[in-house]
Amino acid sequence: MHFKTVAIVGRYQDSGLDAPLRRLANTLQNAGCDVLVEAETGHNMNIQEHTLASYEDIGARADLAIILGGDGTMLGAARRLATSNVPLIGINHGRLGFITDIPLDGTDDAIASLLSGQYEQDERNLLEGRVMRGDEQMYSGLAVNDVIINRAGRGSMIELRVEFNGIFMHSQRADGLIIATPTGSTAYALSANGPILHPQARALVLVPVAPQTLSNRPIVLPDDGVLNITISALGRVESGASVHFDMQTWSDCQAGDRVDVRRSPYQVRFLHPTGYSYFSTLRSKLNWNRMPQPSDGTE
Repeated sequence: MHFKTVAIVGRYQDSGLDAPLRRLANTLQNAGCDVLVEAETGHNMNIQEHTLASYEDIGARADLAIILGGDGTMLGAARRLATSNVPLIGINHGRLGFITDIPLDGTDDAIASLLSGQYEQDERNLLEGRVMRGDEQMYSGLAVNDVIINRAGRGSMIELRVEFNGIFMHSQRADGLIIATPTGSTAYALSANGPILHPQARALVLVPVAPQTLSNRPIVLPDDGVLNITISALGRVESGASVHFDMQTWSDCQAGDRVDVRRSPYQVRFLHPTGYSYFSTLRSKLNWNRMPQPSDGTE
């Protein structure tokens, strides 16, 4: 038995998740595993037949965490468990599913293989960032996908000054700026025309969001440096800006605030069934394997 204690985290807001989550818990229990259900998941789904545990308990006790939901559920669990180094498996009960890669109808076979030790390990880097106002730290957080600085609400463009390792790169006026990990390169950064980075690339990508000057383009940087992004101006007086660490938001930015971003010392460990291919995931999710069809029946 490679994983004696297994935790389950579910997107409890999904009405159709109750049955597959309970079935998964019973499958694990029948395989000889001690099952923990994340407390908020358990309370909201009225699970009383299995032990409920906080993220702190899961980090201390679990050998494996299975995330049942979409990529957003995985991101939240990954941040909470990153410091404990618990490996994660993602079962897709969402829509796109780049990092929750096991289809729901393939759960039984995938779990059986993983419990018997047939799996591949995939380590992903995280970002850590902080919002500084002078010498005072206003907010800090971890991000699996990205750190995003953007204008708040209907405010006008914001002006950002970007430095890398203390060297001035550029200033730009835009709706925002995305700093993404390779994992996050297929998220918001991709929709803003950023490049796709392979998960094992030791890099991060900066992608401007709707820049005023079209020559402001995405740029890939090594991930062993430090980015300092200063909010130089917020446009109109009533405008504002926000910083997002994946789904965690600090929305009280002021002109002069600085956002420092670097690679976190922690990593997330994803486990996949044997035979997993990142390129297969891209082909499936981005329809790379679909040949264009002639509209009039001719070549």
